[in-house]
Amino acid sequence: MDGNDSISVQELASWRRIVVPHTVLDVREADELSICELQEAVHIAMSDIPSRLADLPSEQPLVVMCHHGARSMRVVKFLRSAGYENAINLDGGIDAWARQIDPSLRRY
Repeated sequence: MDGNDSISVQELASWRRIVVPHTVLDVREADELSICELQEAVHIAMSDIPSRLADLPSEQPLVVMCHHGARSMRVVKFLRSAGYENAINLDGGIDAWARQIDPSLRRY
């Protein structure tokens, strides 16, 4: 995958600060969400993505996140193969977000 397929937590924080239209898709499981989550993210577990494609926006960047970035990268590859060229991976996932952007979030 090339550089257009991912975004850093700093870039996403900037998007959120200056209100760049985008959707964050959190593909973690419910037990992970109970530990920490990003406000305003859409939550669809990775295993449910194929049956929920119609729920995903295609008209703005779709930032896919998980715990560290491995599952979300697989989801991005799947989404792109399904025609969602707007899908991009959040490098480092919620863990990088908690370490670099919002240290008030619980880490696991």
